[in-house]
Amino acid sequence: MLNKATKVARELRRKSTTAEKIFWDAVRNRKVLNRKFNRQFPIHFEFEGRKRFFIADFYCHEKKLIVEIDGGIHEQQSDYDKLRTAIINELGLKVIRFKNELVKNNLDKVIESLKKFL
Repeated sequence: MLNKATKVARELRRKSTTAEKIFWDAVRNRKVLNRKFNRQFPIHFEFEGRKRFFIADFYCHEKKLIVEIDGGIHEQQSDYDKLRTAIINELGLKVIRFKNELVKNNLDKVIESLKKFL
């Protein structure tokens, strides 16, 4: 039986946004600096005594780097995103964020920025 995080991740993969699809096409199969990325990757942790998880849009295990592609919803949930980033940083992971529009309109700039973290 699949756990909840795996089910959520699979559903999110099926419902990828246009920007996520564009980014995935650009990084999959080690296309950027020979680094492997996973998409919609569950990150497990404990918070306030409970086991929880986040689903990272993209994750590079080799560099412990999470890449988030942010749509309009993120403008309304900035406090949540800040808490999430703080927790992720406490786990020893880094987070970088790109806006949907930047991925769709200037992928080259996104990839050049990404390379600085790889």
